[in-house]
Amino acid sequence: MSAPKLYQSTNPTKKLQPRVKYKQRKQRKRRKSNRGRNIFLGFALATVSMVSAAAGALLAITFSDSEMLKQAQLTLEEEQVFSQEETVELSSLSIPELSRPVNILVLGVKVLTSDLTAADLKNQEDVPEDLGYHALVNSFKGLSDTMLLVRFDPTHEKLTVLSIPRDTRTYVEGLGISKINHANYYGGPALTAGTVSEMLGGVEIDRYVRVNVQGVEKLIDALGGVTVDVPKDMKYNDFSQHFYVNLKKGKQHLDGDKAVQFLRFRYDGLGDIARVQRQQMLMRSIVEQALRPATIVKIPQILDVVKSHLDTNLTIKELMALSSFAAKTERSGVQMIMLPGDFNDPTEKVSYWLPNERRIQQVVGQHFDVYPESYDSWEARDNSRIRIAIQNSLENKRPARRLLATLKEAGYSRAYISNGLPESLEQTKIIAQAGDDITAKRLRAQLGIGEVLVESTGVLNSDITIRVGQDWEDYLAIDELSILSNDQ
Repeated sequence: MSAPKLYQSTNPTKKLQPRVKYKQRKQRKRRKSNRGRNIFLGFALATVSMVSAAAGALLAITFSDSEMLKQAQLTLEEEQVFSQEETVELSSLSIPELSRPVNILVLGVKVLTSDLTAADLKNQEDVPEDLGYHALVNSFKGLSDTMLLVRFDPTHEKLTVLSIPRDTRTYVEGLGISKINHANYYGGPALTAGTVSEMLGGVEIDRYVRVNVQGVEKLIDALGGVTVDVPKDMKYNDFSQHFYVNLKKGKQHLDGDKAVQFLRFRYDGLGDIARVQRQQMLMRSIVEQALRPATIVKIPQILDVVKSHLDTNLTIKELMALSSFAAKTERSGVQMIMLPGDFNDPTEKVSYWLPNERRIQQVVGQHFDVYPESYDSWEARDNSRIRIAIQNSLENKRPARRLLATLKEAGYSRAYISNGLPESLEQTKIIAQAGDDITAKRLRAQLGIGEVLVESTGVLNSDITIRVGQDWEDYLAIDELSILSNDQ
């Protein structure tokens, strides 16, 4: 049996019909998912919503320009690192709305007693007594454990999240070449924002949000926990910090402590990169739960619990506008990307994530509207240059092999079959691993099935990862019956 053909078109955006129109199987009713995928981003967006809804009741302030949750003392020069342009306008109902795309730097910070100098300890409140180990401190003066650049784009109705690995090698002013997570420790949010902007070719940073590990744990406990599918058994003991991870594989409900274990675990083959992928998995669950109507009634109590663990220069008015935008963003409008790059030589003493400048230019051009002179658009790429990894979720291996043959015949010469998935999927997932949603949508049109997701949870070195689901096997069966019928 020959491979089903992907019909070519001079117009790549035109939907291409398969030989037999595939009738979708009735899907089990799924709870609608409107938001994104990372625990620290989930914390930031949940806080955005809680502050927005509770601001009037708690502070009797309506549409205020005050920065009520700002804890960092920035100099005038540091303030200038962030955009001074207006971000919000009032709607016809006098409700704050975003007036333009807004880029927010979100930093997840973990601070231990061993990270603070004697002067820091003297000025820091609520520092634990010497417990004989490196205890967590409620502070923001530490290495950034998680770094995200979040773009709220009302023009295109998109919410884009760029995950930047903490081990990213880049230039930090005053330090030279270093890991990007050092920027917050030595220069706070302003130095970090300037470093990120420079690395991304001039992407403007409008605001920042910093949260710490204790805040994440308290938020999840206040929400009543979060349900997540743990991809494998996770076990690790760090006696120096009294940090212990003991999670079993499978879907389960995690309290705050176990969710932080899931977040911080990084002791596997891909290190910090695998952790970034797990963070993206967890973000969807925490945001969905944080923005449920039932949660709104608990906003005053939750805000009171987490506000001491948050530092941001967002105003109340901006928080309200961002909350409104996030609540209206559809699943297809949430896009998750990881900073393009690769590991350095494992024989080197220090491990780095090495940014890929050409692919970064493609990402910032497509998702952040910054176009360098040498911009190489994804639209111009030939099929033979696109790396497509195929992951089979079915017991039957034949559908994956048929898909590979189909892609090869259509000119995708770099397509290959990767490792399989532990659980079967009803619907095929076409994952824009590197952020190339143009190619992902084109493949969806050519195959006639599947759901496009822009996120970095697929095969690491692929441009596109296709996770073969039951719908593809059903399509093949219908296609073969059609051919037999025509031969009779």
